Amino acid sequence: QVQLVESGGGSVQAGGSLRLSCASSGYSIRNYCMGWFRQAPGKERERVATISPDGTTRYLDSVKGRFTISKDNAKNTQYLLMNRLKPDDTAVYYCAADYGGPLCWYDTYNYWGRGTQVTVSS
Repeated sequence: QVQLVESGGGSVQAGGSLRLSCASSGYSIRNYCMGWFRQAPGKERERVATISPDGTTRYLDSVKGRFTISKDNAKNTQYLLMNRLKPDDTAVYYCAADYGGPLCWYDTYNYWGRGTQVTVSS
């Protein structure tokens, strides 16, 4: 049974940092596209960052230079390091996985976590 479980969300002041983790089970992330998505209240879900099986990364323009996606295949876990957080980053953050690659910048991922709340206050 495939499971993705996010952790590391919370409340932080603008300019602060958080690191999200997503632990996967039931499959190996080694051959999967891995992604982070977010949804703010009243807004559509948006794609934040993706990492391909070969480690190629891609980011939403508004988070470039501030967020870093990474993965540890041995731990079957992906991460999202978020620096210089802004109130506009407030959202529920979801991790997702989809078999394939190398192109991973799309929305129709097959497996999803339940999300973790990130709140950034000004």
